[in-house]
Amino acid sequence: MTLTPTRRRTAAAVLTAALLVPLAACGNDDTKKDANGSTASGSAAAPAANLTVLAAASLTDVFKTAGSAYEKAHPGTRLTFSFAGSQELVAQVSQGSPADVLVTADTKSMDKVKADTSTPAIIATNRLVIATGEGNPFKVDDLKDLADTKLKVVLAAPEVPAGKYSKQILDKQSITVKPVSQEPNVRAVLSKVELGEADAGLVYKTDAAGAADKVDAVEIPDDQNAVAKYPAATLKDSKNAEAAEAFVAWLSSPEGQKILQDAGFQKP
Repeated sequence: MTLTPTRRRTAAAVLTAALLVPLAACGNDDTKKDANGSTASGSAAAPAANLTVLAAASLTDVFKTAGSAYEKAHPGTRLTFSFAGSQELVAQVSQGSPADVLVTADTKSMDKVKADTSTPAIIATNRLVIATGEGNPFKVDDLKDLADTKLKVVLAAPEVPAGKYSKQILDKQSITVKPVSQEPNVRAVLSKVELGEADAGLVYKTDAAGAADKVDAVEIPDDQNAVAKYPAATLKDSKNAEAAEAFVAWLSSPEGQKILQDAGFQKP
């Protein structure tokens, strides 16, 4: 029988549909489900991407751990961290440096680039301690001891979040400290104490805990201390917006929070 042009088109459409059905079925078979009925791709709900994360220096150690855990749970995603003082990170964002996520050690720094970010979420908090040489050789007991001119004290610079918090708590107690240097980030303050170039310095509790074999930490009472808040946000110019949003959300998830709190950070 000779097919008319119309009948030929109809037959072709039927044949195409018949071929597509088995392909679609194969695709469904590849989607495995776990005991809860979720697909195996659930852990990879976020698209694979190479993400650049600008993060406060005090997050250096914990974010390396968090990054490894996140990459393991999200195959195909790679995280590259750039750590610096929050003021430096804000400057990078303002200058248009390509990145996907920003995490600062205070809300004021994040506010300076609010036009460039999504609404931030506080992922953790922190407090200051007095870091001294191992064994606390100069017997530093409290903030007042930092006013001793015989003591070499180092602080973070005033424009750095740790420096702002330091000034805040010292001013609150009417304590005048003349630092031998003011550093560009809190990790530089810690390094000075570790190397013996300073007798004492104000750093975050988590920084001192990470160097417990090199420095001692003198606790500061809560009523004399300051609470450092860490906001995280995606950058509006990110070329990997969905993946960036997934990472920021993960930082507030039970897994992300456990890693942060195991490192000494406190709940948001």
